Formats: sequence, C-alpha cells, structure tokens
Amino acid sequence: MSYQHKNLAAGRWNKFSLVEQMANIGSEVGRTINWREKNQKLSQQAFWRALELIDLTVADQKNQKRLKEVLRMREMLVDYFFADNQYHSTDEQWQNYFLAFNYAARINT
Repeated sequence: MSYQHKNLAAGRWNKFSLVEQMANIGSEVGRTINWREKNQKLSQQAFWRALELIDLTVADQKNQKRLKEVLRMREMLVDYFFADNQYHSTDEQWQNYFLAFNYAARINT
C-alpha cells in the first residue's frame, strides 16, 4: 500500500496517544471541509489522508479497546462526505468533535 504519511505509517504514528491521533485526523477533516467549496480535488485529497490516518489508528494495538468509536467515526465521515448523510452531520458538528481532541492534545503536551 502506498501511504501519503510515509513517516507515520512506518511506526511514528503509534508513538502518538489516541488523543493526538484524533487531533491529527481532525486537522485533515478540517482541510476537507475548508477546501470543499474552493477546490474539490484538494478537499478529496485531504479526505483520503484523513481515512489513511484513521486506518493507522485502527491498526495501532494500543487502541484496540477504543475501536468502536474510531470505526463509527470513520463510517460517519464517509457517510457525510461521500454518501447520503444519513446521520445528518454538519461541518460545525465535525469541527466541534475534533476541537475537543485538539484541545486535549495541547493541554497534555
């Protein structure tokens, strides 16, 4: 598999806490949202990077007990950006969801 985040995929990602991982995923989701109206290609690339980071998070052994939330979040993101938005998500809800992780990551460093 070809990774966009080669250094992270090589093991560096597993050194981050789950909170830090989620904050980084949130950065890519934020880019997806910010670029959606301006440049569809850049928005889609950011979304693929977000999915890649989610998949790295799922593969990280320390997160095995928290997979339910991570996988549900992945499902809901795909639904929001590429399907029918059956969960009725909004940009603001996603930004608020990831803001909590961003805040927690900053106070823990």
